[in-house]
Amino acid sequence: MDELIRANRRGAAVKLFMRKGVGLPAPVVAMMPMMPAWSKLKSVAHTLPYDTILTIGQQKGSKETLKKWSSVSVPTLVAVGGKSPEWMRNSMKELAQVLPNATHQVLPGQTHIVKPAALVPVLVEYLKG
Repeated sequence: MDELIRANRRGAAVKLFMRKGVGLPAPVVAMMPMMPAWSKLKSVAHTLPYDTILTIGQQKGSKETLKKWSSVSVPTLVAVGGKSPEWMRNSMKELAQVLPNATHQVLPGQTHIVKPAALVPVLVEYLKG
């Protein structure tokens, strides 16, 4: 990915991240350049190496890698889209079990890119607490 970024091959870096990092099927990744958000994704491609470094250890949802968060005692909402990849749903479930004051919420019908209309009511209800 770093080589692709250095070579200014931003689209290729995004495709690599989506395929290998996120786990999207190859046909979906191949269609991404036709989507309206493609230019935005390419514009932040330079951040993908940092995203990967910060999240790669947590993506599988293993309690061993997530236990470092067990000292976070503030109330926390751990929300995940119900249509997110299985590894992401599992990771969020495990994170909520590790955090001492967490509430786990699955947002039905949502992917990793949660629509504001689905998230706002959940946040409002949680913050009313």
